Amino acid sequence: MAVAAARKSAPARKDSAPKKEDAPATFTKEQDQHAYREMLLIRRFEEKAGQMYGMGLIGGFCHLYIGQEAVVVGMQMATTEGDQVITGYRDHGHMLVTGMDPKGIMAELTGRRGGFSRGKGGSMHMFSKEKHFYGGHGIVGAQVSLGTGLAFANRYRENGNVSLVYFGDGAANQGQVYESFNMAELWRLPVIYVIENNKYAMGTSVSRASAQTDFSKRGVSFNIPGESVDGMDVRAVKAAGERAISHARSGKGPYILEMQTYRYRGHSMSDPAKYRSKEEVQKMREERDPIEQVRRRLLEQWKMSEDELKKIDSSVRDRVNEAADFATHDAEPDVSELYTDITL
Repeated sequence: MAVAAARKSAPARKDSAPKKEDAPATFTKEQDQHAYREMLLIRRFEEKAGQMYGMGLIGGFCHLYIGQEAVVVGMQMATTEGDQVITGYRDHGHMLVTGMDPKGIMAELTGRRGGFSRGKGGSMHMFSKEKHFYGGHGIVGAQVSLGTGLAFANRYRENGNVSLVYFGDGAANQGQVYESFNMAELWRLPVIYVIENNKYAMGTSVSRASAQTDFSKRGVSFNIPGESVDGMDVRAVKAAGERAISHARSGKGPYILEMQTYRYRGHSMSDPAKYRSKEEVQKMREERDPIEQVRRRLLEQWKMSEDELKKIDSSVRDRVNEAADFATHDAEPDVSELYTDITL
């Protein structure tokens, strides 16, 4: 019955060719300051998480987001209240930009009671219905079909919300991704597929793993429009996000955004990343770092002083240190938690 209702209300379909990237958004001083603070929070949080992992305070898998900060920050700046976010296991940055408390995130990483999954989910499995964040999923590509389901619910309820589904270039080769594409376009679901192309998947370069390396074209056979975006420029991301979200929210169906980004660390904390040169990583850090781009604008265009920027960095570090302190002193879950949140 729900399927029939969605199909009946879907607008007439038109063929859609992939679009070229347009000019980046023009930011005000306040927007640049916001983007700088948000990206810096993710960077400092991830640096601290990496440090704590090395100290043995965080166990299991841990995938850091360092280098990719502009993607989630720019996209979140394009959303409105009620829009949902779902992603894979490289998820700490996505949680932070939705407004989830760094204390709860770090506590989950260390397996404490105050964590968002009460210490039972760890790095890859956290949720917050209040903040419209639906995970954090350890199964590669699983979030794509789940996020499409969120969009189906939005369309069925006619609430005007859009689902943002993040996944990587590696996950883009999973079969369920294309089943989701087909369903989303068939029923004109309000969903944005954000492909975070950080060039390497799980240690294998895109050129060795993908026959079609332009991920903005992955929806062509389903008539889903897409565009490739400079994912290292928060302004370009926000501009593309606004176009895509407007398309989906107006009832025109799904949209694909390929974010050309780069991660500085290995796939996970156990990955030494020997499949690429140190020079390649250093070149990206020096020439394309998303935080440094905003920092330069704040100094040169908005005439902020070094001391003002240092104060922002200091306040962010204090917030992250507070989260780390909470995560190392909070109690571990009671043994009774073994029997909650399960189905027998």
